[in-house]
Amino acid sequence: MKNVRLIDKIVFFLLLLGGFNWGLVGLFEWDLVGAIFGGMSVVSRLIYILIGLSAVYRFVIWVRAKISKK
Repeated sequence: MKNVRLIDKIVFFLLLLGGFNWGLVGLFEWDLVGAIFGGMSVVSRLIYILIGLSAVYRFVIWVRAKISKK
């Protein structure tokens, strides 16, 4: 099995959390992160920022993989 770096595990978890959260928002109008950490608290905003940065990180990794295959 391929070694997975800690950053990739964290990014995977954050993207999973973000996707699950948006699914709940779309289906039930319920924000899991907001419910746990309180609306748009500093912690909630930090989590949303980390989820967004995780998406950018994965996109960059994907683009680099596509470029290296050419």
